[in-house]
Amino acid sequence: MSNLRIVQYGCGKMSKYTMRYVYEKGGTIVGALDINPDVIGKDIGSIIECEDKGVVVEDVSNAREVLSKLKPDACIITTMSLLSDIKDAALLCAELGINAITTCEEAFFSGNSNPNLTAEIDKLAKENNCTITGSGYQDIFWGQLVTSICGATQSIKKIVGESWYNVEDYGIALAEAHGAGLTLDEFDEKIASVDRMSDEERQKLIDDGVYAPSYMWNVNGWLCEKLGLTVKSQTQKCVPETYDKDIESSTLGMTIKAGDATGMSAVVTTETEEGIILETKCVGKVYAPDEFDINEWTIVGEPDTTVKVQRPATVELTCASIVNRLPDLVKAPAGYVPTSSMNDLTYKFEI
Repeated sequence: MSNLRIVQYGCGKMSKYTMRYVYEKGGTIVGALDINPDVIGKDIGSIIECEDKGVVVEDVSNAREVLSKLKPDACIITTMSLLSDIKDAALLCAELGINAITTCEEAFFSGNSNPNLTAEIDKLAKENNCTITGSGYQDIFWGQLVTSICGATQSIKKIVGESWYNVEDYGIALAEAHGAGLTLDEFDEKIASVDRMSDEERQKLIDDGVYAPSYMWNVNGWLCEKLGLTVKSQTQKCVPETYDKDIESSTLGMTIKAGDATGMSAVVTTETEEGIILETKCVGKVYAPDEFDINEWTIVGEPDTTVKVQRPATVELTCASIVNRLPDLVKAPAGYVPTSSMNDLTYKFEI
């Protein structure tokens, strides 16, 4: 398959790479949508930092008209981090029969955090013969990398993971979702308070579609499905990250005062019927000068194995994963299909 026709939905920081990568692999951006008046009306070449492409960013309020007219092979959605935040875009694509792939972290395996909306998207996508999925950095570095190591392991007791990323690289929605810029009291009220509820209270939030999972919540679900594990229980704990000096945040447009939250670390613990425990941690914050991205996983068993990736280019890896997934997306069965149910992600020479 070659020369896929793509609509870019969301023209912020990530789209600079997703759109360029589409062109470099033989695809074409046929349309672009955004909510930001500073971007609307501009040629996408100004975002990619290249010559004009003859494609102007249109207001997202015209999304139905644009998508209906263009009928692209797929839509790349790079906007927000929660499934409820991309609900309109996902449901519109599903209604119009347009394949869609998103960097929305919850969409990576949303069935364990927002099952009702996931089922709604799945039903509509099946009715209109298209596929909706989530992908990105986690597809390889929190998913396939881990399951591949498991394939070389005789017995597994525990899977332990830790990943760091700079929220400055992803935009304001992600930074705010991590509590960056909040005082510690505000963090406790708005973010950490969710961790203190009972399992029954959490399940009600999940059923109501208002639970805000940390990224590893969905990753653990993805890993369990990929490995054939049965989840018995799952909990998360979010704690604020701080720094002893003021830090400027260009994304938030503010100075984060010393001692306030620069972001958060979230630990998700999953117990399975098979006895394997998953203990995964993600740290997302506005970096201090000496901090950098980390990705480290340990399989505890026979034998123990640790893999550490120092300074991964998380943004570029996220966008390359999205673009390399496009051929898999258009070949996948209809419905909401997590990448745990697709073939392993591989390098694509062209799309």
